[in-house]
Amino acid sequence: MASDMVMPGPICLIESKEGQLMVKQEALEILSAITQPVVVVAIVGLYRTGKSYLMNKLAGKRKGFSVGSTVQSHTKGIWMWCVPHPEKPGHTLVLLDTEGLGDVEKDDDKNDTQIFVLAILLSSTLVYNSMSKIDQGAIDLLHNVTELTDLLRSRVSPDLDVEDANDIVSFFPDLVWTLRDFYLSLETDGQLITADEYLENSLKTKQGSDQRTHTFNLPRLCIQKFFPSKKCFVFDPPTHKKLSQLETLQDDELSLEFVQQVAEFSSHIFTKSKIKTLPGGIKVTGPRLENLVLTYVSAINSGDLPCMENAVLALAQRENSAAVQKALAHYDELMVRKVQLPTETLQELLDLHMASEREAIETFTKNSFKDEDQSFQKELQTLLDAKQKDICKQNEEASSDRCSVLLQDIFGPLEEEVKQGLYSKPGGHHLYLQKTEELKTKYHQQPRKGTQAEEALQKYLKSKESVSNAVLQTDQALTAKEKETKGEKKTEAMQERQEMQNQQMMEQRERLHQQQIRQMEIERANFLAQQQREQERRLQVFINC
Repeated sequence: MASDMVMPGPICLIESKEGQLMVKQEALEILSAITQPVVVVAIVGLYRTGKSYLMNKLAGKRKGFSVGSTVQSHTKGIWMWCVPHPEKPGHTLVLLDTEGLGDVEKDDDKNDTQIFVLAILLSSTLVYNSMSKIDQGAIDLLHNVTELTDLLRSRVSPDLDVEDANDIVSFFPDLVWTLRDFYLSLETDGQLITADEYLENSLKTKQGSDQRTHTFNLPRLCIQKFFPSKKCFVFDPPTHKKLSQLETLQDDELSLEFVQQVAEFSSHIFTKSKIKTLPGGIKVTGPRLENLVLTYVSAINSGDLPCMENAVLALAQRENSAAVQKALAHYDELMVRKVQLPTETLQELLDLHMASEREAIETFTKNSFKDEDQSFQKELQTLLDAKQKDICKQNEEASSDRCSVLLQDIFGPLEEEVKQGLYSKPGGHHLYLQKTEELKTKYHQQPRKGTQAEEALQKYLKSKESVSNAVLQTDQALTAKEKETKGEKKTEAMQERQEMQNQQMMEQRERLHQQQIRQMEIERANFLAQQQREQERRLQVFINC
């Protein structure tokens, strides 16, 4: 039982209304929260026999289950009270108080059989409460169990009889027969006997094969067969006061024998009652008891036979389905905590998946129930494989998204420069490619790009091939034009140099011509001067002569 859960009193577990059984949601929620093994004690018997008083004592309370004194039955359906087990730490005692059998207000006895069936199916100890003594009426009432040879089946067998019911016995609870206001002396043939011996003597069969003997023996054989573990308690009248006042009286106001008998009864229930167990030694917890309640009530309401194997199968299906979901939830929790998408490599993601998968399978194994053919584990594996595919797909998408953002951040400025015409010039394509390589290096240096890093880059570069080609074409056109312009300028320069050279040659010729003229004039002047000097010499000679 959950440590923080306290039930101050009983609540209705199964309500009987207009021939149908209805399970109360509030009670199911309480059962679903009980993680401990449960010891389930149910009490059945005629109404107005003090069943509820005994159950209140087992709960350690004077009040709780309804104790009435009128001829009208108080308890309708089955009421439940879950309390910590007083003798077994870590266990929960589940007390089930049933609607009194034989209520004259009922339209038929179908409801009695349904309640009786459920009390046997759900309990690990069945308390059968009757009055005064064990007589044929009490035995016949308990003989409802003979109807269970058809109702409570662990396998389909149309010819199942009392002698062939070993497969059913293992499902039955221990029987504790309580006799209220017992007035007989426990002795036979002048010898004192115990209450247990009194019960065994009452269940002895007679010799004979006639119909009367068969009718006498059949209920006794059924009780002996279906309840191999039996215990009997007798109770003296508790007080001379009315039954309605019983729960208000202190122990010192009750018969000492009665108080001691109730204490012995309670001690036996606390120490001997077993954990509710399913075939294969599976211990029942609150959620498993919840599933059993739903399964049996559903079968009874639909008119089907509450087959025990089917109930265990239904329980296994519910628990294993829940175990699959719990394992998947644990896997999802681990992956959310451990995985940051995108992972750098696919192997990194697969390693995380496999580690989480192992823990998920361990979680399933801890919570699974009779998954003998491993069908639910196979289902879990299929779902985990699907989750692997899905997380790998998510990883690729996360990688693509991150790379797309990175590429836009890194190459966006380059795209803007292209739009601005920075590379629309001779040699621009070379500069464009150079810049692209620098940005590719920057992109490769960014962490956690994921598995789509290279594919995303190549896809981006391919999408920009038209831009690169446009830059190249512009570059080629401008380069050609530049070369053409440079060729024209070179021709003009050569022409200018030629003209300059021609001019220089003409000037040189002119200078040479002038020099020649001057030289000729000098030579003529020298010649004339020479002639003048010669004439003067001759004149002087002539004069001297």
